[in-house]
Amino acid sequence: MAAVRAEGAEIHRGHPDGFIASQKQGMEIFRSIDPGAPLIVAEAVWQYSHHVLHGLYTHRGPILTVANWSGQWPGLVGMLNLNGSLTKAGVKYSTLWSVDFTDDFFRCGLKKWLHGQTLVHDTSHARPLAAYKLPHNPGREVARELKQNKAIMGIFDEGCMGMYNAIIPDELLHPTGVFKERLSQSALYAAMREVPESDARAVYDWLLKKGMKFTFGPNAETDLTEAQVIEQCKMYIAALHIADDFGCATIGIQYQQGLKDLAPASDLVEGLLNNVDRPPVIRDGRELYAGQALPHFNEVDECAGLDGLITNRVWNKLGYAPENTLHDLRYGEDYKGQFVWVFEISGAVPPAHFIGGYAGAVSERQPPMYFRLGGGTVKGISKPGVVIWSRIYVDGGLNADLGIADSVELPLEETERRWNITTPQWPIMHAVTRGVSRDQMMARHKANHIQVAYAPDEASAKKALAAKAEAFDELGIDVSICGLTEEELCA
Repeated sequence: MAAVRAEGAEIHRGHPDGFIASQKQGMEIFRSIDPGAPLIVAEAVWQYSHHVLHGLYTHRGPILTVANWSGQWPGLVGMLNLNGSLTKAGVKYSTLWSVDFTDDFFRCGLKKWLHGQTLVHDTSHARPLAAYKLPHNPGREVARELKQNKAIMGIFDEGCMGMYNAIIPDELLHPTGVFKERLSQSALYAAMREVPESDARAVYDWLLKKGMKFTFGPNAETDLTEAQVIEQCKMYIAALHIADDFGCATIGIQYQQGLKDLAPASDLVEGLLNNVDRPPVIRDGRELYAGQALPHFNEVDECAGLDGLITNRVWNKLGYAPENTLHDLRYGEDYKGQFVWVFEISGAVPPAHFIGGYAGAVSERQPPMYFRLGGGTVKGISKPGVVIWSRIYVDGGLNADLGIADSVELPLEETERRWNITTPQWPIMHAVTRGVSRDQMMARHKANHIQVAYAPDEASAKKALAAKAEAFDELGIDVSICGLTEEELCA
């Protein structure tokens, strides 16, 4: 507000105090806002886009979304989700972000917007796939197989935390060969009740033998307990049973809404499902999804689910380890002259991504603020290496941005510092995006989530990126390659 007044403009709060805590409250607030007035949506924490999307959908005046830059108060994560939702809804908007709202980038952008200009940021890092002549790869073959044989995406309750941008309309999804099986989290909970304690303990014992650690305490209200982990192991078995029943090639559990009031968090389940080497589940004499990951998309983010499924198949075709996951674009800072992102998600990362694998993984209790009934995460530090990052999003049709990043190893004290200013219970990846600056990523990215998968080496990373790009293209997804010229990608 001070920055607006410093530019000589008047500013009025659209609501008197605090956060907009529901869609109902949001509608009440928007009824008193002039639909033609210039409107700033200020994001200081994670937000639920559906609390304000309705009002922004019909607002006729210029819209500016603004986020702070903080790990502890991740407005940037909330704003990226809202921007993706507005893009999907076809709502025009400008966007800005800042650490303290005094820097030239922010002040100059704000001044332009206050004078009626639509802000245009540098997105020259993103180039259409048609600008590249890629070497032969199996990407299109993978896509044709998917379209011909089709696949089922299992969704345990659609929509999570207001992420309108994370729902793919059926008419856009079906041409890719993927069809939704809409499942219920209540069915998952019921199936958990049928899992014998002995089966759940067998999963837990398997993890202990692999060297995974669990940080237990005596108070279930604030600490992780063995009983919570056993319930999570039951959920793991139940999820595989239901996926098997319905023939799902990928599944997503909503978890944070509804299920959190019945059971511990699903994060341990999600991380295990995303790993090829995971506790075996035997049913009627056969192992379910033997020797395979069952790609799981955190928070039922269907864009991540489609991406994860295609990545899994392309990587398997190439003979690469297929484990992949989404992360939040949570935060980032310079470290010794290089901008290093904090990629962080609540626990769905496969242990294969960690330094030390299972032995480098520890399960810590989800914060009571999110999960009253507890449950453990799959926490670890992502190993150094080259990764392909991507994001599918909806902008008229299906679109995808892809690039290469380096997962780098920072000193433990720096990792701990970054954990402590974000969420220390969650897995972390220190990522440097090649050819894409912080501000370019913020200007272009249409989601709070980003998908990552490792490649064995530099040459393999370029081959994997090319194959994934062509698979997306064959499926009718509009592809942009980010941060790499044709010469760099095809070298």
